[in-house]
Amino acid sequence: MTHAWDPSTYLAYADERGRPFLDLLARVHASEPQRVVDLGCGPGTLTGLLARRWPGAEVVGVDSSAEMVAAAEGAAERAAGVRYVAGDLRSWRPDGPVDVLVTNATLQWVPGHLDLLPDLLGHVAPGGWFALQVPGNFGEPSHTRRHELEADPRFAPHLSGVEGPRAHDPEVYLERLLALGCSVDVWETTYLHLLTGSDAVFHWAVGTGARPTLQALPGELRHEFEDEFRRALRSAYPPGEHGTVLPFRRVFAVAQKAPGRHPA
Repeated sequence: MTHAWDPSTYLAYADERGRPFLDLLARVHASEPQRVVDLGCGPGTLTGLLARRWPGAEVVGVDSSAEMVAAAEGAAERAAGVRYVAGDLRSWRPDGPVDVLVTNATLQWVPGHLDLLPDLLGHVAPGGWFALQVPGNFGEPSHTRRHELEADPRFAPHLSGVEGPRAHDPEVYLERLLALGCSVDVWETTYLHLLTGSDAVFHWAVGTGARPTLQALPGELRHEFEDEFRRALRSAYPPGEHGTVLPFRRVFAVAQKAPGRHPA
């Protein structure tokens, strides 16, 4: 089952969602790449950073969501120096070898994405760079409270086949990328996002992880689910004097292919 994205909802916390991209990019030490690809570029707010980092490169943003690609193309200040195309990363093929391939907060939406790593590395030129970032917070209340509600007999019949985000611990990505013959740098970071406004964590969640669930539920049940999910998150993340703290763990991996080596 597929779901549609709402760029405006996703961008409500653009600064918080963007910081991991910058931290990931800081460990990519490509000097003068010719071709750079942002695979899963979303609304293009971060893809433009690649063009500014490497102004001499051809930069391409790829996303499977028509809504996200349209938002990226429609924002002239973000589209400058970047070409955006629609494409599914499971079947996407570049026109030629890529010097820097970045996939930020995307692979968690692809079931079995570990099996795609050889193909993704296969698109990278010898000596080129592959960088990924995925959420690692799936054991936190923002996800576990949703799963509890999804199992409720009122909602469960409507959610069969709905795929939520999934990712792995850093050690898993380390071993897979090492086995593909790369030099690898893997780490994790827990950000403490200070969110403002009422029901801030609920609004964060409905922009990403909870979106497939909500879209699969019919109108009245969706409102019922939202109300209960909102209350559950309000209890799990009580607002403080300065806002609501959302701890968010993320997993990063940067791999450089050896010159002349192709993954097995």
